[in-house]
Amino acid sequence: MSDQIWQVQRGEGPLVATAVHDGHLMRDDVLSHVKLDDLGRLREEDPFTGHWTKCAPTRVVGLRSRFEVDLNRPRDKAVYRTPEDAWGLTVWNDNPADEMFAKSLDEYDAFYAAMQEMLSGIVAEQGHFILYDLHTYNHRRAGPAGAVADPLENPQVNIGTGTMDRRRWGHVVDALIEGLREFDFPGGKLDVRENVKFRGGNWPRWIHETFPTTGVAIAIEFKKFFMDEWTGQPDPAAVDAISDALQYSVPFVMDAFNHPRLV
Repeated sequence: MSDQIWQVQRGEGPLVATAVHDGHLMRDDVLSHVKLDDLGRLREEDPFTGHWTKCAPTRVVGLRSRFEVDLNRPRDKAVYRTPEDAWGLTVWNDNPADEMFAKSLDEYDAFYAAMQEMLSGIVAEQGHFILYDLHTYNHRRAGPAGAVADPLENPQVNIGTGTMDRRRWGHVVDALIEGLREFDFPGGKLDVRENVKFRGGNWPRWIHETFPTTGVAIAIEFKKFFMDEWTGQPDPAAVDAISDALQYSVPFVMDAFNHPRLV
């Protein structure tokens, strides 16, 4: 396995897309302690989000499983030690040494340091940046044959804005929601709502604290209606349609972003 923790494709302009939970790989020393099988881990990861980052010129894709290090949690919660940290799942088949977790936290620190450098560079070039923080979420936790979660509380697309200054950036969020809702999605328009299921994690929170007036991150969570979350099998047409919907939203978002509100 490569030592690479994430990969970056740097492009022109202020738009960035990230997929910090796309990764499935693990260091050998971590994998040797893992009790969960591949499908058990995949179910809580965010497959296909890396593919969707192609909507932006600058792309950042996590390569390691969130079960090794979770780049979207605060540092003190970025490694899962107990079932309470991991949706009740027993992650480890024994008690790994603290040194293993410390190495994972070194990866966490390296990621945030690199992102601060990269995003600061974009601000220096462009004056500001906007970031699509791409994720997925489960809606069939009752089991493979169980009922799906109530659609009223589980939109197809959850827009998380819990840590942003909405007075400054709300018109950009509204433009994203408009673009996604307007897209001619196969089977019917997308159900896109704000802060219903999630409000965004540590990654956008850190961006808003580090770049309070020059950067905005919008957490975009797609319900796993585009795949079977228990088998991992995707509907390729739906995966591609989500990619197209994100691309369709970009002109809406950039038009709003380039016309800032006075606050």
